[in-house]
Amino acid sequence: MAASPPPTTPRAAAVEILCLWATTHSSVDILFHAAIERLAELDRGLVKTLVYGVLRQKEYLDHILRSFAKHPLRKMRPRTLMTLRTGVYQLLFLSRMPESAAVNATVNTLKETGQPPWLIGFVNGILRAVARSRATLPTADQLAAAEPPLLNHPTWMIERWQAHFGRETARAICRINNAEPPLTLRVNARRTGRSLLLEDLVKTGIAARKGVYSPASLVIDAFPGSIGALPGYEAGHFQVQDEAAQLASLLAGPLPGRCRVLDGCAGLGGKTSHLAEMLPPDGSIVAIEPDPRRYRLLRNNLRRLGHGQAVLPVRTDLRSYAAGQPQPFDRILIDAPCSGTGVIRRQPDIRWNRRPEELASYQQTQVHLLEIGAALLKPGGVLIYATCSLEPEENQETIRLFVERCPRFIPENVAPFLPGAARRLVDGSGCFSTNPANGLDGFFAVRLINVRSL
Repeated sequence: MAASPPPTTPRAAAVEILCLWATTHSSVDILFHAAIERLAELDRGLVKTLVYGVLRQKEYLDHILRSFAKHPLRKMRPRTLMTLRTGVYQLLFLSRMPESAAVNATVNTLKETGQPPWLIGFVNGILRAVARSRATLPTADQLAAAEPPLLNHPTWMIERWQAHFGRETARAICRINNAEPPLTLRVNARRTGRSLLLEDLVKTGIAARKGVYSPASLVIDAFPGSIGALPGYEAGHFQVQDEAAQLASLLAGPLPGRCRVLDGCAGLGGKTSHLAEMLPPDGSIVAIEPDPRRYRLLRNNLRRLGHGQAVLPVRTDLRSYAAGQPQPFDRILIDAPCSGTGVIRRQPDIRWNRRPEELASYQQTQVHLLEIGAALLKPGGVLIYATCSLEPEENQETIRLFVERCPRFIPENVAPFLPGAARRLVDGSGCFSTNPANGLDGFFAVRLINVRSL
């Protein structure tokens, strides 16, 4: 059978991405960025709105569809179901979208892929029925406030958060995860100032404001365009980074002269580049990233931000790097692979991809990475551990296990290393801990001191 041609319209691309996600459970971020390269710049915003919106509201959309479709949703093929979800999302959430475009253009995606006439008629009929009933249908907010609430998260996740945070906070986290998050920037102090960048944004008609917790942050509540189109992007004036992630990097400070810093899980370089800003002139950073795509983006970000000389990116994993017996480091950051439950508002597929039994595997990896980092640290050095997880198994429990195995490490209260407003985000054990109910991504970070020979 011949492969389907590449999608040529934003709706076709959105349905294609959602179908790939449903059949592969791959990261929707990766699927999205691979697909949009074939689309015009103007279409990319709509594709992202549709894909991420459908995943944020999946349970609600299915609730509505069950009122109109006689055929069980669980028996529908992925393309049929994703086309219906995409159409209903446009009708119920995109108020400026004409009904004709929401229905006709969505149905046309089935014609483009050669679906049978009966299926096209079936989808068309349901979407038109939903369109006629829009005024009387319950909203997502109404169902979220009902008992029991419909929160667009798996039951196991909601129950865990209720046990950990309490009922009201857990529901608040779910509601925030179902809304599109703001765009947060970290101003590159080596290139510009926060007030100057804010002025540049306002001059171009972009409504921005200073963040609440991080002194380097600017927040744009609604920006549908490309990040690269923002003033100062090419000049390296900022990096996209949530306030919680910005604050986590501060736990490495202050950095001593001639310090050697290791970022053991560098990713795209958000924290690497922040550490580079904090670096004294005679300091250096090694940034470890094994994934080819992330490594390429890491290098590009470091060059754009002007940190190419101070940071050495290394395409390998931490275990392999440590096997080469490098000189010990003054600071080591382990921003560990995790379940990512703290960033669901930005990556909505995480809620549907994760399973509770995976947490033990993440924890095992996290403790192992900490042990490798511990062996590379100087006496008196600082080991910073961070995750974007809300789960105790990956946060407090991981630290407890690590300290049991490496008793020369002692957690230090992080409050003195944070700006005043952010000190309210320190928990009772002295760890940095946020969740979306704080208006930030969910983050956990701890500062561990190697007390050997102190």
